[in-house]
Amino acid sequence: MPATSDEPIHDPAPDGALALIVEDDETLARTLELILRSGGFRTERAADGPRALELWRAAAPDVVLLDLGLPGMDGTEVLQKLRRDADTPVVILTARAEEADELHGLGLGADDYLVKPVSARKLLAHLHAVLRRARPTPSDDGELLRSGPLEVDLYRFEARCDGKAVPLTPSELKLLAHLARTPGRAASRSELYEAVLPEGDGFDRAVDVHVANLRRKLRGAGAGEPIETVRGVGYRLRRRPS
Repeated sequence: MPATSDEPIHDPAPDGALALIVEDDETLARTLELILRSGGFRTERAADGPRALELWRAAAPDVVLLDLGLPGMDGTEVLQKLRRDADTPVVILTARAEEADELHGLGLGADDYLVKPVSARKLLAHLHAVLRRARPTPSDDGELLRSGPLEVDLYRFEARCDGKAVPLTPSELKLLAHLARTPGRAASRSELYEAVLPEGDGFDRAVDVHVANLRRKLRGAGAGEPIETVRGVGYRLRRRPS
């Protein structure tokens, strides 16, 4: 079975979050729907890419669970279209276990990646983690981090460059916030992984892919190259005058 729903769930989705399930296998889609509803989610289902985009626009889901192997419009194309317009958290669910697929999915802007088969508990743990990264926590309340033209506003949960919003995924924003709290200090890949992807599966290059995406978006926003690579360690945010 690609997923199982026989595990007790004790951690309900916050505020009855709405999940859009994009899966063309009807049996699996129904199983996923049962799992998510048992975890407190409300759900919508789509069996192909065009319907997924239609529901995404109409229902504004809190998170998208996206299969890559869709008929007609592939899941990667759906993800590209989503990322052009919004930073809705996306968790990829696929049978493709090769590292190249994982890198490709994250490179397109996915927040997380799960390979079938996956247990109900693991699936819900990853969805909850993505939602937590997408929403401010009480400790973030009012926190505003600045480095040169960059601002990370954790009250509004957005990043800005010279006052203009930079469209980041929740994982990218969390990563930037972690670096911005201690500009000039080198953070190891394992530290960044724990800070941004604590429920992940130890995929070593996931942090590198998120950093590459973050750098590309910051360049596009006119922020230059604020993130430096520290060879043999990880990354740091360049210390710049406010």
